[in-house]
Amino acid sequence: MSSNNPISNFQDVPWKQRFYRSMLGYGIHFSRRSDGTINRFIMNLFDLKAQPSKQPIDGVITSDTVVDATRNLYFRLFLPSLEQNTNMPLIVYFHGGGFAYMSANSIACDELCRNLCKKTGAVIISVNYRLSPEHKYPSQYDDGFDVLKFIDENANTKNLPSNVNLKQCFIAGDSAGGNLAHHVTVKACEYRLRNVKLIGLIAIQPFFGGEERTESENRLVDAPVLSVKGTDWLWKTFLPEGSDRDHPACNVFGPKSVDDIRRLKFPATMVVVGGVDPLYDWQIRYYEGLKKCGKEAYLIEYPNAFHSFYGAPELKESGLLMEEVKDFIGKLIK
Repeated sequence: MSSNNPISNFQDVPWKQRFYRSMLGYGIHFSRRSDGTINRFIMNLFDLKAQPSKQPIDGVITSDTVVDATRNLYFRLFLPSLEQNTNMPLIVYFHGGGFAYMSANSIACDELCRNLCKKTGAVIISVNYRLSPEHKYPSQYDDGFDVLKFIDENANTKNLPSNVNLKQCFIAGDSAGGNLAHHVTVKACEYRLRNVKLIGLIAIQPFFGGEERTESENRLVDAPVLSVKGTDWLWKTFLPEGSDRDHPACNVFGPKSVDDIRRLKFPATMVVVGGVDPLYDWQIRYYEGLKKCGKEAYLIEYPNAFHSFYGAPELKESGLLMEEVKDFIGKLIK
């Protein structure tokens, strides 16, 4: 990428969205304890929740299904309210939040999946997984894969619409959820699913990293929404004790990588990056790593987009992203 700094589109975010993001940022800041733990009571004051709704909201109805109550593992189902005459593809979605924040019922995550459902016409399953530091690696990956297995083993359950097509399944996620999407896909490729067929992976500004400081990290050290200091803290709370950022959960194609995806039937992957995201270089390396392994991969770049731009539907780039996701799905289900 050019050394010229792109202009962030953060100033184009409506004031209500900026206020919400600021309040959430305050919550994250004040909930962090000096010992590396999180005060969940304080954080929950800022992380407002959305209830499931059987009444259509913006053309989408929602419901929750418990997979394992002992670990609060459940998923929120997003379904277009208008009756569909044809089979609908399925997107299993993992929310962002650095593995430590947010949930499937957080207002921001609920609105994003609702918008994705409305714009693509796909059924969305948004996974509520355990959070760090209370639950470190690999808890989140295990939760994500267990939900996928639950779907596979309960294909005819009343919790899923009868016309959802499990043979047209996509795994997707944003930020830390994009990281999760990759690792759950790897686990799925190594497991014999009976009813679910993965045909695509959608990684939206995925959260990857490494010990090296990249050009984008140095240039965007205090970028809007996500700082390098913040990402370092999140990796420390997530990774096993004694690990560094070259752990394969973080640096997928790094020096300690253990998964050789060349041997796997890895699905076509769409990688979305933003030019004002400090993770930009790591995301590009992920895309290039997939290509080097001989996998089908597509790069979607928005030069002025900051990290988590997709959470502001008013932005031009957010609308373009929804169209790109819809086109990617349409291309693979033909």
